[in-house]
Amino acid sequence: MYQNILLAADGSDHSLRAVRHAIGLVRGEETPHIDVLYVVDGDKSKTDVLHYGNTDVIQTKRKEQLVPVEDVLKEEEIPYEIHLKHGEPGPSIVKFANEGTYDCVVLGSRGLNQLQTMVLGSVSHKVAKRVECPVLIIK
Repeated sequence: MYQNILLAADGSDHSLRAVRHAIGLVRGEETPHIDVLYVVDGDKSKTDVLHYGNTDVIQTKRKEQLVPVEDVLKEEEIPYEIHLKHGEPGPSIVKFANEGTYDCVVLGSRGLNQLQTMVLGSVSHKVAKRVECPVLIIK
């Protein structure tokens, strides 16, 4: 159905469900590929610096959040690439998606941000409204 998917992931339960749906969209295609995008927002970045201090430790912690997503992709033998961006998650995902050639963007309806869990639409709503290709929001 689709060959080139952008998966916005943050290690949350919703992003783990999203990766399974993304795999379902590319399964059976000749040359499937999933780009996994993890956006670190400014507030989280500042908190990480204050908490961990060391940038190597911070990078390792961020990569650890995506290990479950990577494990699923490896298990299903789906080619993927991890992209780490800094900025506000909604606009960063939109910019990355619109600059690429994706058949679909897949993301969870909720992420790890506690404030965003109160309001549907924060990141997923911005992405759905502004990305130029189809968007699949997984709850």
